[in-house]
Amino acid sequence: MNWMEDELEAMDRASILRSMRASSPVPERPGYTIRGNRPLLNLSSNDYLGLSQHPAIIAVMQEALLTEGCGSGASRLVTGNRAVYERLEEALSEWQNSEAALVFANGYMANTGVISAIAGRGDVVFSDQLNHASIVDGIQMSRAEHARYRHNDMAHLRKLLSKFRDRRRKLIVTDAVFSMDGDLAPLQELVLLKEEYGAILMVDEAHSGGIYGEKGKGLCHALGLQDEVDIHVGTFSKAFGLYGAYVCGNRTLIRWLTNKARPLIYSTALPPSLVAGISKALDMLQSENWRREQLHEANKLFRASLHAAGFAVGGSSSPIVPIIVGENDKAVRFSAALEEKGIAAVAIRPPTVLEGTARIRFSLTAAHTKKELIDAAVCIRNVGIRLGDLRQ
Repeated sequence: MNWMEDELEAMDRASILRSMRASSPVPERPGYTIRGNRPLLNLSSNDYLGLSQHPAIIAVMQEALLTEGCGSGASRLVTGNRAVYERLEEALSEWQNSEAALVFANGYMANTGVISAIAGRGDVVFSDQLNHASIVDGIQMSRAEHARYRHNDMAHLRKLLSKFRDRRRKLIVTDAVFSMDGDLAPLQELVLLKEEYGAILMVDEAHSGGIYGEKGKGLCHALGLQDEVDIHVGTFSKAFGLYGAYVCGNRTLIRWLTNKARPLIYSTALPPSLVAGISKALDMLQSENWRREQLHEANKLFRASLHAAGFAVGGSSSPIVPIIVGENDKAVRFSAALEEKGIAAVAIRPPTVLEGTARIRFSLTAAHTKKELIDAAVCIRNVGIRLGDLRQ
């Protein structure tokens, strides 16, 4: 296996070698994490609504541990389908105004499972160039033809749909909010194109579910397009603050996935205590609108502060705020310098993003205070100048 060492050394020289570092929450200081015994302002978490440490959710999970045990013991189609699963899926379908819902172990398995169950040889999947890796892998698993359109370029998508209009089955897949850039998909145009060309539309609301729309129903609902989207995917690992994923749609879709989605069929069910915690988070997510309001206010403040400091951060409404620095080594040094100043902000490099677009990806939570964000923007400005003025 010497070739592995050679490849790893090459990755290190290119500043794309990764390693894991232990982090711990700070229960008494929401929005912080501990690394190396130091509390850091956590600007790299997807815990958008600050629910991951909520005592009410923890209490529900503790109670379920005592009554349901540690694990589910089998896949859902064997004996792992506890009653808490069915109650959660009923609540999810009601929340999303859909006929039915299905819970998966995580977002990666949901996307790969849905795509490979819907499309196959002879079909075409149309996918945004910046879609999440789980979508790309799902297309590869499906053995369908992959027609990748330029990011949010509806003219390019129309051209590809026209080229493949006679294929047996056409599936359009997009993120609602793109995880590394924070911008939004043009969902209205995607709906029009899917109707014009007779395609199926699948939207992944991983970074928008819980954040947009009434009761956090997501971007599709916020735009009034929920009935036009055929397959609605979301995750519990971000705004919900837990782990897992869901798919909502009509009853036929859910019955099909139950029988055809291999990641669901061949995986042990999530622990019942976790499912109970998700149900509690769903209740809180719908009833505590102040969390969304606080998150959106934090996003506006942080973007304005960085813009005033000379950084180009775009005009998105999402809590994902990237600063693109280009070179991998520069992004690594920027991240390390921020950590020295008390900020956890991870460098994102290829292959997660395109070559030449390495960045610091900031992500906000409702737990961040105005002072913390304003002070962080000043620190980011000073570090950027010290490293050779990374402002744009």
